[in-house]
Amino acid sequence: MSLINQVNQASTQTTQTKSQSGAVTTNSTTGNPFLDSLRLPTESIVPEAKSQQLTQEDFFSLLSQQLSMQDPFKPVDNDQMIAQMASFSTVDGISKLNKEIVNLNSVMTSSQALQASGLVGRKVLLPTDTGYVSSENPSMKGVISTTEKIPVINVRVEDEKGQVITTFNVDGSKGGNIDVNWDGLDKNGQPVVTGNYSIKASGLVDGKSQQLAVSTYAHVSSVSLGTASTGAILNLRGGMAFKLSDVLSVSET
Repeated sequence: MSLINQVNQASTQTTQTKSQSGAVTTNSTTGNPFLDSLRLPTESIVPEAKSQQLTQEDFFSLLSQQLSMQDPFKPVDNDQMIAQMASFSTVDGISKLNKEIVNLNSVMTSSQALQASGLVGRKVLLPTDTGYVSSENPSMKGVISTTEKIPVINVRVEDEKGQVITTFNVDGSKGGNIDVNWDGLDKNGQPVVTGNYSIKASGLVDGKSQQLAVSTYAHVSSVSLGTASTGAILNLRGGMAFKLSDVLSVSET
């Protein structure tokens, strides 16, 4: 009798039992040990993974199950298997690379903050015309930038409300970066109150009044870590904050 006829004539006994989780376990026998060894393995309850992400261990476990349950007369194509393994390896490699980049960004941010901490207590030049004046820092310094040679540059100092506190002139005949200093006194020669003040500059270019770029020095009081995109943050006296990358120069005093 052929092997197929033996299988057709054999009585199959199937029992199904439900586990507490609701999964079904199936046991099938033919009475023939040889035939039973060729049958598919019985179902087993697979515990739910804590993570929904497929790990490398899970991948190879599934691959082993696939190989053990394949039709011996129609095995999995080698090219298909290699493609699956290569695809998973690529995804797994990208995932690990992303983690390494995140770790690297964290290290770089911490390192940058450590370097920036050396600026605490010093003054830095920033691309803003606003500075802080107090009894501890009664004056204000800045830099006027222009590509034109302007004999007379008009400077006015404004408070936070935009009111003009005082005005004076500086020599801009050489052009380039021109230092500007304000002694912290109003137009009556009296010290101004503590607060943020702005230095505005203008001059005649080709007969027309033109606003000029002004940068001011600020006192660094502390440094914050910031994020990977912003980097270290410099906290200034007066409540303002700037990125470390915004610093144009550092002053000793």
